[in-house]
Formats: sequence, structure tokens, C-alpha cells
Amino acid sequence: MRSADFKIGVSLAVLVAGMSALSFIYTPYTYNEMEPSLRFIGPSLSHLMGTDNFGRDVFSRVMIGGRYTLAVSILTVLGSVVMGGSLGLISGYAGGIWDELVMRLMDALTSFPGILSALVMVALMENGPFTLSVALLVLFVPSYVRIMRSGMLQYKNADFVKTAEIMGASHIRIIFAHILPNLTTPLLSATVLGLSNAILAEATMSYLGLGIQPPVPSWGRMLSESQNFLFNAPWCALAPGSMIMLTVIAFHCIGEGIRQKARN
Repeated sequence: MRSADFKIGVSLAVLVAGMSALSFIYTPYTYNEMEPSLRFIGPSLSHLMGTDNFGRDVFSRVMIGGRYTLAVSILTVLGSVVMGGSLGLISGYAGGIWDELVMRLMDALTSFPGILSALVMVALMENGPFTLSVALLVLFVPSYVRIMRSGMLQYKNADFVKTAEIMGASHIRIIFAHILPNLTTPLLSATVLGLSNAILAEATMSYLGLGIQPPVPSWGRMLSESQNFLFNAPWCALAPGSMIMLTVIAFHCIGEGIRQKARN
């Protein structure tokens, strides 16, 4: 897998993930340390991304924010893959009324605006990373159900599946040991692309004030907080905005690289 898209994506992902991982053991400053005398200092050697309206180091906050943004996004996508993928495989294999019920349920979920559904769930539950992940999970499950159901319908009548049935393999073994391995490439591509969408969804929720709550920073909330002084201190918005953009591009490029490899 040597495509330019994949190389670019991996390089950017390593950069973002490495910076976020480093925040567990080191940040230049305490992320919530306020110093009024240092308000709105532009980027410099002492403050690589400048300071905000409270004199807090923006770079330190971006590092910490990346930790939470990535954690929520990864948890959301992994949960969606496990739940949606399993449901799609079983639905496609079972067929009949069970398949019809599952797909109508997925249609019902997708008939509502996704962000609106997540907003309602977060508003009804206590705010927190886990709550946000559960709310966003509802957005992503239907897509993975359809991907895996489509793959199941493609392979369920294949010769190697019929052979496994004749040899007495159980339905669970046929689904997860014989058919699932043939769907790993499209599932992996969809998973990586889903991470880029999850980053945007988490940033949107945090921007609206329904994501990660203060004093813990997140990229979306940092954007929201900096909009009032966008022209006076643009670095406060450019820093988290650039990280969101780079992360989305990274996962998109990796996903496209995997997809291109599968086509060749």
C-alpha cells in the first residue's frame, strides 16, 4: 500500500496522534493556567500558538483537546463498527422478516437529522465524553449496518459458504469465520473514513456547547470561545481549526488509500 494519499494520511495522523499522546506526560504549560498579563500574545518561541483571552497557552490546550477529541471519535466509531457491523451481518444472513425489521429501523434512524438527534440525546443525559460517544454512535450505526449487510448479501450464497454449511459449520462460524474476513478491506476503509466524520461531529457538538465541558478543552469548544475575538487574535481560532482540518484530511487520505488498494 504505497499510494500518495495513504502516505500523506499516515504522516498527518502520526503527527496529530503523537502530539495528543505526548500531552499525557508533557505540555509546555498547564492547560488551564491563567495569566492575565499574557492575554492575546501572538505566536512566539515561548508560546508556539499564542495565548488566549485568559492568557492560557493555546498550544498546550490544543494538545489536551486533541486527546479528548480523538478519544471520543475513536470510541464512537469502534462502537458503531461493532454494533452496526454485527447487526448488518446477522441481518443480511438471516434475511426475511428480521432483515426487513432491521432495515426499517435504520431508515427510521436516518430519517431524522443526525446532529439534531445527537443534540436531543446529549441534552437529556449528563454531559461527558461517554455520553457524547453514545449520542454520536446513533449517527454512525446505520451506515455500518448497510455496508456489512451489502457484503453479506454478496457472499452468503458463495460456494465456500455452501461448502461450510454442508460440513456442518454453525451460523455464527459461517458469519464471522468465513464471510467476515472477506469484508475486512471495505470495513477498514469505512472505519477510517468514519473517524474523519466523527471528528467533525464531535467538534460540532462541542462548538454548540454540548460536547466536552470546561475546564477541559476540546477543539470545537476552543473555536466557539475564540469567535468573539477572531479578528483581534485569529491564532486562537486558527490553532484548533487547523488541527480539526489536518485530522480530517489525515483519516480521509488513509481511507482513500485503503480503498484504492482494494480496487487494484
